[in-house]
Amino acid sequence: MEKFIKLTGVAAPLPITNIDTDMIIPKQYLKTIARTGLGKGLFSELRYNDDGSENPDFVLNRAAYRNARILVAEDNFGCGSSREHAPWALLDFGVRAVISTSFADIFYNNCFKNGILPIKVSKADLAKLMDDANRGANATLTIDLEAQEIRGPDGGVVKFDVDPHRKQCLLEGLDDIGQTLVKAPKIAEFESRIANERPWI
Repeated sequence: MEKFIKLTGVAAPLPITNIDTDMIIPKQYLKTIARTGLGKGLFSELRYNDDGSENPDFVLNRAAYRNARILVAEDNFGCGSSREHAPWALLDFGVRAVISTSFADIFYNNCFKNGILPIKVSKADLAKLMDDANRGANATLTIDLEAQEIRGPDGGVVKFDVDPHRKQCLLEGLDDIGQTLVKAPKIAEFESRIANERPWI
């Protein structure tokens, strides 16, 4: 998993409440278990018209936001079914952070396990960040995970909380498997000792 230490990138505004996982990645894209290639399906029902052409009104189709690395969204982001394809699609598109006032629990947990930082902020701070995100080509935010700060284009700073263990895993780029592999020498030592002490097992 790629480390997350500091991210500077364009933030796209999504002033929509209750963005669910089916909106993030519709069900027709769930046939694969590969984590790559899903970016094309991200928000596909909003990004594309029925004939497959791009919807020019959707934010990620606008020139300033095509390479957005951050999403700023309204309440309850990631609600709905517990599909891990949702963070996979965000990551494959290039999104590394989502800012909202609240997240669905399963989606929130899945983000950390896939290298995406979900940030909870107050309604007042979200309004400031949404305003920053509406600046088009100037909609650049810097997220400093070590300092737990979001810095806006005008120098404003928003502080955020994050669980210390999850923070450390992101800083070190460790998913669940990575956390286990860190302990590989101790696991090997234990297995060797048990094999000697209890060869019948």
